[in-house]
Amino acid sequence: MSILVIAEHDNAHLKTATLNAVAAAVKLGSEIHLLVAGSGCDAVAEQAAAVAGVAKVKVADAAHYADQTAENLAALIHAHAGGYSHILAAATSNGKNTLPRVAALLDVAQISDIIAVEDADTFVRPIYAGNALATVKSADAVKVITVRTTGFDPVSAVGGSATIETLASASDQGQARLIGREITKSARPELGAAKVIISGGRALGSGEAYRQLLEPLADKLGAALGASRAAVDAGFVPNDYQVGQTGKIVAPQLYIAIGISGAIQHLAGMKDSKVIVAINKDPDAPIFQVADYGLVADLFQVIPELTAAL
Repeated sequence: MSILVIAEHDNAHLKTATLNAVAAAVKLGSEIHLLVAGSGCDAVAEQAAAVAGVAKVKVADAAHYADQTAENLAALIHAHAGGYSHILAAATSNGKNTLPRVAALLDVAQISDIIAVEDADTFVRPIYAGNALATVKSADAVKVITVRTTGFDPVSAVGGSATIETLASASDQGQARLIGREITKSARPELGAAKVIISGGRALGSGEAYRQLLEPLADKLGAALGASRAAVDAGFVPNDYQVGQTGKIVAPQLYIAIGISGAIQHLAGMKDSKVIVAINKDPDAPIFQVADYGLVADLFQVIPELTAAL
């Protein structure tokens, strides 16, 4: 039996999260097929064929897959699920939206957010905001799985030589239609793939202070910008900046938490970072319990000093 991995892309570029999902699939030891569903997505198919470990790329190119709505993708995956023992996708917004529908159509239980593969039937996933790990064994004929991207190092995007096969499209479900998309444009790295992340919390006081203090520091370090939920809820930054259990799960080489107290929901999204630096004036802030380096100081004083020193 083969493994099907759902490719995440924008019809032009394959997203890094797909490489993490393929890395999880590799550990299952079966032939890996990558599904590319989109419109005018030939370039993505070529990139997918070069991914290490992938044996075959299946391409469904149709107008109703242009926006990759979950309803249409789920119908497509369900129609071609025969012959696959596992169906995987990255645990991104798209994966979390699509695969539960696939599991429901197949009448199986989804296994969510895995961080390790024990064997073909057994997986490890975090529970209780990452404070405990559950080992889950599934007896379902088809395992529908979302993969936490920080749990698996991405496979190489080059070096593979998969064959490309055209897949028959499923019908347009007509249940959802994308009206518009607001995209935050930035020269900085994407939050989910950045090697350095600087996050700000409610202690910054305002969106203006967030930008004045953190943006110059991020520019010098080549870092992505993130935020706690409290900062997002206060309107300092858009919600796509949010790091945490209800935001983005990240594991950069360096994570700098500025003015973030360290609520458990935030820690669940960043505690796998390789090096954590915390700056907070409260010496009892929970963030210091997971930090490799902590500085008890007034952020309004030390951040300009740090930026100037760099």
